[in-house]
Parts: sequence; structure tokens; C-alpha cells
Amino acid sequence: MSRHSGTEVLRYTAFSADPEGGNPAGVVLDASGLDEAAMLAVAAELGYSESAFLTRQGGPGEAGARDGTGEPGDAGAREYTIRYFSPKAEVPFCGHATVATALALAERDGPGDLVFRTPAGTVPVTVTREGAELRATLTSVEPEVLDIAPADLAEALAALDWPAADLDPALPPRIAFAGARHLVLAAATRERLADLSYDFARLEALMHRLDLTTLQLVWRQAPDVFHVRDPFPVGGVVEDPATGAAAAAFGAYLRDRSLVPGTAVLTLHQGEDMGRPGTLTVELRADDARVRVSGTGTRIGD
Repeated sequence: MSRHSGTEVLRYTAFSADPEGGNPAGVVLDASGLDEAAMLAVAAELGYSESAFLTRQGGPGEAGARDGTGEPGDAGAREYTIRYFSPKAEVPFCGHATVATALALAERDGPGDLVFRTPAGTVPVTVTREGAELRATLTSVEPEVLDIAPADLAEALAALDWPAADLDPALPPRIAFAGARHLVLAAATRERLADLSYDFARLEALMHRLDLTTLQLVWRQAPDVFHVRDPFPVGGVVEDPATGAAAAAFGAYLRDRSLVPGTAVLTLHQGEDMGRPGTLTVELRADDARVRVSGTGTRIGD
């Protein structure tokens, strides 16, 4: 545990059991005394792509009434209100910080079911123990997939310096949402995905205009295996090493475009090109529009 701006902050990496892999996040298990400015200051000082702040806790079934959502919780689940901040701004949902927080709570209180009340909606999380490792599975809010205007797509490609001919025509560009909005762009080759050097300010301006959290850049290795990268200039970060919210949105995109079966388990590899490899598992169920994203993680030593 460390202190940032006087606040006790845990540091975890999500989607890797190696502290040098996955995506690091700050976790504040009791942020009840912090206002928005203080949370942003902690996130900025820490410098990770996102940090999570638990602002309220309730027993099973209590948090919905207490935080004004009016939504009942899962029976027996521990409930929390959670907020997420990048070094530059609050974000509505962050998958890797959700996993990191769930693992921190499981190490403190034991595995089990959790309910997080996020600005984007209710996100159930289950933490299980698999051998020596804890594994967290989050269930997204209801997803949505939208078209992108040709002019906006052209601007995104120009900011990336990606020729349109380098895109995979089998995976057409779309904006996908499962708690946050992401522009999905598929590279035709692994080499195209690996070569990422973009105009930070130009891409940031477009993303603000389209209310995007990241770009989900993907390359399909196999029918159910993908390599992904996520530029995140709106958060003040060049690239996010492992992005659970984008993974959930991408799962919704694949199902919407009928690119995978209605029931499927997908493997996403992220962070390899940054030297922080991580693995995200995405589960789709034919009887549930929501998307499940799971992974392991570990505490980062102080």
C-alpha cells in the first residue's frame, strides 16, 4: 500500500498474474472522504491509465436503495458504488480497474459475488479461486453497436496514419459500447497492428467529439483469438495495456456483426507490443445480451 495525495492506494495489475504484465490500476477501497478533485489528483499522481475509487458500501441488496439507483442487487452479493478516473478525467466504466478492485476485495474479504454501481450502470462481478490464483469475471451493462460516419472514419485513419487499404474488410469499422464507447478498427495484418505511431492531439480531438474512450485496434489470429491495442489519448495515456471495457464492447461488436457464434468464448491478447502482455477472456451467451470479461491479476509491490 502506498499514499498518494494523502490517500491510501493499493496497486494491482489486471489480466496478468505477472506484476510486469497486464494493466496496472490504483485501487482506493475507501474513498468516502474524497471529492472529485481529490480523486482526480490521486489518479494523476499515480499515473496509471485508470484508478478506481469505492465511495460507498452496502450489505446484500442495500446499495441500490442507498445510492439512488433503485436497482436491487444480486442476493448475497456485496455491493459497492465505484468511480473511475484517468489522469485527465473521470470515465464512466473501466474494466481492468473493476477486475483489480474485485481482486483486492477478494484478498481482503474472500472470493464471492460483488455488485458495482458504476456511472455506466450496474456491473456484477464474481471472483473465484483457481489453484493459487484469483480470477474475476465482470458482466457488462447492455451493449450497443453503432455505425461511424465516413468522414469520422477517415479522420481516425488519418490520425493513426493507417491507409484504408490496411483494414480487414471482414471486420468493418463500428463504434461499440458496453459501458464506454470504443471505435473498433481491424488491421489486415499483425504487422499493421504492431506499427502504432499516431497523432496524439488529432486523435484526442476526434475522440472527444465522438465521446470515445479508446480505439479498439484488432487483428484476428484465429476465429476465436484476437490481438488488440487501445490508444487512450483522452485519458492522457498513449496506450492502455489491457482494456476490459473495450474487450466487452468488442465482444458485443463481434456478435452484432455475426462474426462469431451467439455462444462463444474468445481470447484477446493485449500489451505484447508494449512489453506488458496480458490475456482477456470474453464470453458471449446466446440468452444474454450482456458480455462477460474475465481475467486474473496480482498486487504490485510498493
